[in-house]
Amino acid sequence: MKFNPDKLHVEFRNGVTPIVPIKGRKYTLTHSDVTAELFLTVGLTFAYEKVNVTRDEVLGEWLIISNQYTLNAFCHVGGETGKESAKIRYMIFKKELRLALESIRYGDRTLFEIHPYLDESEIWINFSSIYSAYNRVECWGIFKDYSLRRD
Repeated sequence: MKFNPDKLHVEFRNGVTPIVPIKGRKYTLTHSDVTAELFLTVGLTFAYEKVNVTRDEVLGEWLIISNQYTLNAFCHVGGETGKESAKIRYMIFKKELRLALESIRYGDRTLFEIHPYLDESEIWINFSSIYSAYNRVECWGIFKDYSLRRD
């Protein structure tokens, strides 16, 4: 699916503005299967009340690792209903992560405009599963890779 800015809804929670803080800033990205809308909540805590039973959300938070900002994100692959369902969820997350990261980058674009060095920050995705094949951590590049290209 291609990112459509008109389908993204962003909410900034108490204690967070479009430009501060960076460390401890948390993202909760959810979506509607019916409308294809994306919902990004930016706060000091994750918006767990927006997470549905299927656990299709992407949760991310800014951390400082080796004196550099890094986005550490989480995807619940699970596997409680079997290895095949875990494999399918893992493949769906991998297919849709570009959209999710573009949504976070675009939805919080003022932060990146004020702090342009964040575009060089690494993105680490933690896939959580009861199966070792899908319980892994992967580097998904840097945020500059997910900035919308102007044609």
